[in-house]
Amino acid sequence: MWQPRSTFGAATAAVAVGALTLTACQSGSPSTKSTGSSHAESRAASATTPTPTRSYPLSSAPRTIPSVRRFTAAHGPGWKPSPSAGVVVAAGAAGQGLTDEAQLIAKELKIRYRGTAAARAGDVSLAIGGSGPAESYTLTTSGDRVVIKAPSQAGVFYGTRTLKQSVRADGDMPEGVVHDQPAKPQRGLNLDIARKFYPASWIEARLREMADLKLNELGLHFSDDQGFRIASTSHPEIVSKDHLTIAQTKQIIALANRLHITIVPEIDSPGHLGAVIAKHPGIQLRNASGTTYQGAVDISNPESAKIVDQLLTEYAKLFPGPYWHIGGDEYLALTAADPQTKFPQLAAAARKKYGSKATVQDLATDWINARAALVEKLGKKPRVWNDGVFPDGLAKPSKNLQIEYWTGKEAGKIPPETYLKAGWKMMNLNDEYLYYVLGQPNGFTYPTGQRIYQDWSPLVIRGTSPVPQKYDSQILGARFAVWGDIPNAQTTAQVAAGIRMPLNALAQRLWVPGKPALGWGQFMALADRIDGSAGSVVTPAPSTSAPAASPSTSPARPTTPPES
Repeated sequence: MWQPRSTFGAATAAVAVGALTLTACQSGSPSTKSTGSSHAESRAASATTPTPTRSYPLSSAPRTIPSVRRFTAAHGPGWKPSPSAGVVVAAGAAGQGLTDEAQLIAKELKIRYRGTAAARAGDVSLAIGGSGPAESYTLTTSGDRVVIKAPSQAGVFYGTRTLKQSVRADGDMPEGVVHDQPAKPQRGLNLDIARKFYPASWIEARLREMADLKLNELGLHFSDDQGFRIASTSHPEIVSKDHLTIAQTKQIIALANRLHITIVPEIDSPGHLGAVIAKHPGIQLRNASGTTYQGAVDISNPESAKIVDQLLTEYAKLFPGPYWHIGGDEYLALTAADPQTKFPQLAAAARKKYGSKATVQDLATDWINARAALVEKLGKKPRVWNDGVFPDGLAKPSKNLQIEYWTGKEAGKIPPETYLKAGWKMMNLNDEYLYYVLGQPNGFTYPTGQRIYQDWSPLVIRGTSPVPQKYDSQILGARFAVWGDIPNAQTTAQVAAGIRMPLNALAQRLWVPGKPALGWGQFMALADRIDGSAGSVVTPAPSTSAPAASPSTSPARPTTPPES
């Protein structure tokens, strides 16, 4: 049941000049009204002056998802949209690039955008300034005005998200000061559009939802065995029938930029290249008896590297973000009992480069290092799946790799502590909590927001046990991943509904450290209220008619024929 904002969170002992500091806080009070109208409405009705005085009750923290880190309460009427209100870029702040942020929040609050101007009574003013992390911001509500100030455009934008959510939740922004910043710098969604195609409009809708939750990364896995989903000029022959055009992709990138979301593209290799191999069969991996391996390329064949590098070079120019995901997971040559015997061409190439004791694993590491060096040359920071990084070989993986850890369900994989002890930075994509695998094959079940909210934290990288707290600074964040193993198991609308609360929960856990203050029921009710969807949330239907998943070497990447 929804409960109104009142005495949110734990207060510090210090009270000065009628102000009270509240930290990392969101909780309802059963002693106040519990229906649609908030105490803000009665407070505004009795207001005779916008000047904060003790005649007003002490404010409580804004109710948002994620919750704000610190709030200094005050006596005053707060702020709410009015016919005379407007949004301005603070005088003297021209050229700071806040037009997009100002116009968007004005549109969302249904008030005027007045450009660069001095703030008037009832206005929201945006400015860049102050110190602190780039994504931090200060939001001050006083004298019937709201001032949002941050060191960067992103920080200002997140301040506007707090304002928007508070108004949607309770009709106002409470009197006082918000000091806010994320616990983790990388927060987002990973989307597999290779096996299940999602139209541009669907992806753009998810970007808008992510932005309101202060999520800042979209991982875009657009190449796999089943499809290649972005138009190509270097290799148009590999592109699937259903794909994003270059114009659509640029539109998605432009929207992401406006919403301060970085897109992290991925062309996975040396496995998961079935769509490429379908048009270039000569690069497919074969064992000593000539048997082919779906999706895997022969990394001893120079033509394999040539094609992949041409694609990396082409798309690095399309995507302006700082990161590139080079894949590296589940290379089938490494799953054999004796790779050296089964793939003599790979073993010979490894020995030629690294000496008589080199193995196929060393050649796989060499492949990853070469792709990493290329994307670095193209101005990107390389990311790789953890099962493509082998610290114990003759060939040493590049220390410039950022590792994305997912393999909780696969026995024998290197535990995350091994990488952390060696100093690598890591992203958390724990498949126990953060993998939404369509059709639920291979023991997967659709993850719930409740489980993420209550049981997971960024330290829980594999399985259900956290790594030691001392590694916290090396864990840069997390993404919730949607994989299209059985693509028709859910419609795109069902996927959107199914990932909604998990993304809300993830946003909370990545922004505010520690256990959330609200109970799960309260959190869901708040999400419904902010979204304007209380009582109308679509429940994703599990697959009852989808074909059963065939056995696969991968719980999240099935081996089915690529489409033409």
